Amino acid sequence: MSGSSQPGGLTGAARIAARGIDTLLDRTVAPGFTAFGLGVRRRLPGWPADAGPDALRGHAVAVTGASSGLGRRTALDLAALGARVHLVVRDVGRGEVVADEVRAAAGDPEAARVWRCDVSDLTSVRAFAEAFVADAGPLRGLVHNAGALPAVRTTSAQGHELTQALHVLGPVLMTELLLPSLAADAGRVVFVTSGGMYTQPLPADDPEYLSGPYSGSVAYARSKRGQVELLPVLARRWGSAGVSVHATHPGWAATPGLDSSLPRFATALRPVLRSDTAGADTTVWLLATDAPLAPGRLWHDRRPRPSHVLSRTRPTGDEVGRYWRWVADATGLDPR
Repeated sequence: MSGSSQPGGLTGAARIAARGIDTLLDRTVAPGFTAFGLGVRRRLPGWPADAGPDALRGHAVAVTGASSGLGRRTALDLAALGARVHLVVRDVGRGEVVADEVRAAAGDPEAARVWRCDVSDLTSVRAFAEAFVADAGPLRGLVHNAGALPAVRTTSAQGHELTQALHVLGPVLMTELLLPSLAADAGRVVFVTSGGMYTQPLPADDPEYLSGPYSGSVAYARSKRGQVELLPVLARRWGSAGVSVHATHPGWAATPGLDSSLPRFATALRPVLRSDTAGADTTVWLLATDAPLAPGRLWHDRRPRPSHVLSRTRPTGDEVGRYWRWVADATGLDPR
């Protein structure tokens, strides 16, 4: 019955009301993606508990794109929970600045290590992964945070459209190559995606964005759609090694990347943008919580979310299959 008592001292009615408010925030998009949305959700009954203060003590987590923005904040907040953090960056000098921040905050000179890798360059990914597996030990978490929103169509070292290379091809290949390290500690993989993917369908027949006028924001959203649509495929593939995969979108957070790539958007929404800590919250929680997590899901504000809000963005199984075969072919993986 709606008024019966539930675990945690909440009534059924209270839980239903809380879930209704949460869903309303999710469906209306703008309020739910802002600092306001997270603030409301934190106050609702049933908000998932924080991880313990030493939840990641004795574990290691790698974060790509960790030299600024959400990557930097994710690294700092993981270290605050006891993790040893591997900062995977293109610019080692900038990475060392963040590593020094992490070490100082943790009071531990071994709390951070910097690795050079251009995630869009598959040769660089292979070199990094080979060195990491040989030298770094077990890995509890891998955060695919590195990102870019190019103003014009740009290609990677292997000739692939940049957003697909950086957000999909590189991360998938990196995870495949790091499976020995991840499997050694029941690893969790987190793709930091974007709510922008809700606006775009899967580009199964034009992943390289060769048709039509190029838009950086559309390319970015398409590549993020690709991350989300591959979750079930990757969950099955990596689950056999005991490794789970998740995606989370941070909402609208104030970061240097947002300022540089979408300056008008950032300026207009400045008063309601989330802090970097709020933007990184669910990423850190997914890696640290001891709550059971269903793999292969999209998360936002510590709860699973629908992958689609518009019917036109739903792909067929055949479209997902074609896209996956393109990814496998581009990265040299067996698609089976």
